[in-house]
Amino acid sequence: MPQTKFFALIIGTEILNRRRADKHFDFVTKALAQKGHKLSGSFIIEDDPALIVQTIKFIASQSNPVLFSFGGIGSTPDDYTRKCAAIALRDGNLSIHKEAKEIIVNTLGDKAYPYSVRMAELPKGATLLENPVNKMPAFALDERYYFMPGFPEMSHPMVEKILTNLIPNKRTYYRHTLTALCKENVFIEVMEKMPKEVEFSSLPKLYCDGWKVSISVASTNEKLAFESFHMYIEVLEKKKIVYSLHDENNEA
Repeated sequence: MPQTKFFALIIGTEILNRRRADKHFDFVTKALAQKGHKLSGSFIIEDDPALIVQTIKFIASQSNPVLFSFGGIGSTPDDYTRKCAAIALRDGNLSIHKEAKEIIVNTLGDKAYPYSVRMAELPKGATLLENPVNKMPAFALDERYYFMPGFPEMSHPMVEKILTNLIPNKRTYYRHTLTALCKENVFIEVMEKMPKEVEFSSLPKLYCDGWKVSISVASTNEKLAFESFHMYIEVLEKKKIVYSLHDENNEA
């Protein structure tokens, strides 16, 4: 099976107009890093049904995707995500999920009507995600598309539980970094030889005393990571370029 590609979809006009600050991207990247994984993409989009559908479809078209979607599953008129997920991943229809309705009614009583009970209208085949705060369930499709509330205190524990199930064992990533007193084009020939199993990046920065570049090389293959990194070292030593084995771009 191809390597899993993780995506975050953060839905909310209030984030784009800066009425609220996003807290999901930072959390998801850290949670994945603790498991030895990373995001392949992250999207912050407004409350636009067509855009939501198109973004979900794009993510679903990727190889072996897992989606963490935040926002838009409530009962107000601007909560489009449930319907959009049905359009993008199912037949476009929503139907009452009996268990979700039972949870909502048992939790809220008469206050579940007429609006909150709408949150039980879900796409076909949806499974429920437990909400640790107010019990209003989120939902998943195909055990790879997870649709959660926009509230971090509700959704972040859900993500942690999902990742525990998806990735029971941490994947070890072997990373090597350096900072060199040169421009990144010194390494172009080496970069062109990097194996596809190796993740590499070069982050140049212009200081008052000249250019510096931070090189990062990583792989789940320890030997390959070491050998690939030393290809950069060989270039630096051959050209007598000063370098140090740390990453200035990650210093506080």
